[in-house]
Amino acid sequence: MVAEGLSNQPLDSISKKIRNMGFNCVRLTWPLFLIMDDSLASVTVRTSFQRLGLVEYVSGIQANNPSLLDLPLIEVFQAVVSNLGENDVMVILDNHISKPGWCCGDSDGNGFFGDKYFDPQLWIKGLTKMASIFNGSTSVVGMSLRNELRGRKQNVKDWYKYIQSGAEAVHAANPNVLVILSGLNYDAELSFLSKKPVRLTFTGKIVYEVHWYQWYGFNGNANQVCGNIVNSFMRRAGFLLEHGVAPLFLSEFGIDQRGSNVNDNRYFNCMMGVAAELDFDWAQWTLVGSYYLRQGVRGSEEFYGMLDRNWCETRNSSFVKRLSSVQVPLQGPGISETTPYKIIYHPSTGLCVNIKKSLFEPLELGSCLSTEAWDYTPQKHITLKGADNLCLQGDGIAKPVKLGNICTDSNSKWETISESKMHLQAKLADEKNTAVCLDIDSNNNIVTNSCKCLSRDNMCDPSSQWFKIVNSTRSTSSSAVELSLPTNEQNQMIELTI
Repeated sequence: MVAEGLSNQPLDSISKKIRNMGFNCVRLTWPLFLIMDDSLASVTVRTSFQRLGLVEYVSGIQANNPSLLDLPLIEVFQAVVSNLGENDVMVILDNHISKPGWCCGDSDGNGFFGDKYFDPQLWIKGLTKMASIFNGSTSVVGMSLRNELRGRKQNVKDWYKYIQSGAEAVHAANPNVLVILSGLNYDAELSFLSKKPVRLTFTGKIVYEVHWYQWYGFNGNANQVCGNIVNSFMRRAGFLLEHGVAPLFLSEFGIDQRGSNVNDNRYFNCMMGVAAELDFDWAQWTLVGSYYLRQGVRGSEEFYGMLDRNWCETRNSSFVKRLSSVQVPLQGPGISETTPYKIIYHPSTGLCVNIKKSLFEPLELGSCLSTEAWDYTPQKHITLKGADNLCLQGDGIAKPVKLGNICTDSNSKWETISESKMHLQAKLADEKNTAVCLDIDSNNNIVTNSCKCLSRDNMCDPSSQWFKIVNSTRSTSSSAVELSLPTNEQNQMIELTI
């Protein structure tokens, strides 16, 4: 019931770390009993920790957040929300569980309406009370009604009955917040909405949320598995975006940031391609570097956490850098700074295909904030936006990709292949019409190589060859690039500035 990390760092320092990592929002979890059990809400932080025998954390909070130590738990929760707002960080209040503890399990009594600790009427009263407390708060922008509905009792009929009632209760108590609705099956399933929409008295503020981790299945050939899990994701939740039903919020995803879990790494490369393509909002699980108490273990380290065990530094700086590529919206809504164009996104690095200053240098991966604007034509040519006579061309195995002005040959026709739909293949203009795929070399230059991992080889890693052509309407900050190239055998020149 107390935000993690307060024994390690001052609250304001944690809020600033969040902002400095590029995040603009926190999905802040709360248990129902915090707001509905007065004997818990009125307990001070000091007493709460002492009751659990966690006296060492009392000393830490005394040192780092002395003003919070003797406040009631509910007031500390409010102080956390307030400080995040002071640091320009928005808050989504997430009713994570009823009885305080680690979440989640099928038989923990918190999973679905009617479970031991999940009285629907008490839950609605709790949502109303929490919404009322933060009515007028400029930092609280949304309320997630319940985390990961699950268990043997879960069913669609009761989902509609109680979720619609909960949504109406939040709206009545606080008409200013977005109302976020979770699905079934640990928030992995929203497909039932394709047959029956939610009926509410208000519009324009409903958001659906979904969770996506690799344990939903990432064993096998990486291309095949990526294709399968993306198709499954779109069928279970992504269809909401395809059909314009409502915004979709990926409210949990994450990986072991030590980088040693192969399935995690491949899932993350696959997921990042989807995140860039669909341009949805998301929340990374988790900020936490370590827990006061998790399932009976004191000081348990969280390897999915953005911060290290002591909450001092980021756990994995390269992971933070990759996430930054999807922290800024590409399309909107509200992002219409320029006419639509394409970027060529590389999920495993979080970078985009860019042009160097000189035509005689290879194309390279660089920041997606300063990428060139591309087109992907019906003829499957990748051309510079506004310069259709300049297109990407394959030149040979392990050779740099070049920009050329003859765009009719097979080496400038880029087909999306493989079940991941992230290989871009062209055929060289040689005797064998050799098939090659976009790739990167050790210096992040764009080259072509034989397409890899197309077979059922489960050990093969295709991530260097995964590219996603993504829509964008965001203005670019790329500097002018002057290009000169021969247009015919007489060596006439064409010059342009991009």
